[in-house]
Amino acid sequence: MRTRGFTLVELVMVIVITGILAASITVFLVPAVNSYFDTRRRADLTDMADTALRRMTQDIRRAVPNSIHSESATCFQLVPTIAGGRYRMASDTVNDTPPLPCTPSATCSAPLDVTQATTVFDVLSPMAATSAPQNDWIVIGNQNADDVYTGATRGQIATVSAAPARSTDGLLRITIGSKQFPAGYDGGRFVVVADAAQSVFYSCRNNVLYRTVAAFDADRAATCLLTTGAVVATDVAADGCTFVYDPNEGATQQSGFVWMRLQLTRSGESITLSHGAHVDNVP
Repeated sequence: MRTRGFTLVELVMVIVITGILAASITVFLVPAVNSYFDTRRRADLTDMADTALRRMTQDIRRAVPNSIHSESATCFQLVPTIAGGRYRMASDTVNDTPPLPCTPSATCSAPLDVTQATTVFDVLSPMAATSAPQNDWIVIGNQNADDVYTGATRGQIATVSAAPARSTDGLLRITIGSKQFPAGYDGGRFVVVADAAQSVFYSCRNNVLYRTVAAFDADRAATCLLTTGAVVATDVAADGCTFVYDPNEGATQQSGFVWMRLQLTRSGESITLSHGAHVDNVP
């Protein structure tokens, strides 16, 4: 009795047909799979670059006026603020106890006089006491980029009173180390800088964009070369990180502009995003 089965010719034919089908499927399937992964990589790179540009823009727009300092095309520095308000610019001639001017007390307001050293002043605008904790910094009248870094326009907070003695005095009373500030911003404005984040550097090193927190007087050249700090973006292409800042660029001389360009690349895929942010250069 003969056993039924496949002949050698039939097996060869099946192998050939299977190979043809596999090759045909590969021709159509592999490009589709590769395209999916390429699209995924581009989406990831675009999202990372967009997030990085938005993060830098947020810091730029809340920076101390005129504090942007461009160290190189791949590194810039700024001083971020955490709060701000308006200080009393003159004595309360209605409610203060004569003779005026009087020493700040429970019966005397505390104006900030830019013609002499100040140790205490009243805050007239709404601002939580926790927005200006001890050891943080008050910055007023920062007209030149280096002033806030050298200390010419900042004073350190000693205490913050959340409840001045009289409601007419303001909402807060801040005591600082003795400091004579330059002529202030319009309307008696001040900003607050956290002592824990006195200045921030954005720099590109070894295909990585870093956000490094440093002191006011940090060595700029050395800090820009650091590979420490928070990683903002990876996969930065060679020469793919460019920051351009000129406080007097353009027709409006009082409006600085930071131009940021990021090119990220991964596994043969590359994306480039550019974004610009106006700097508050009009104190």
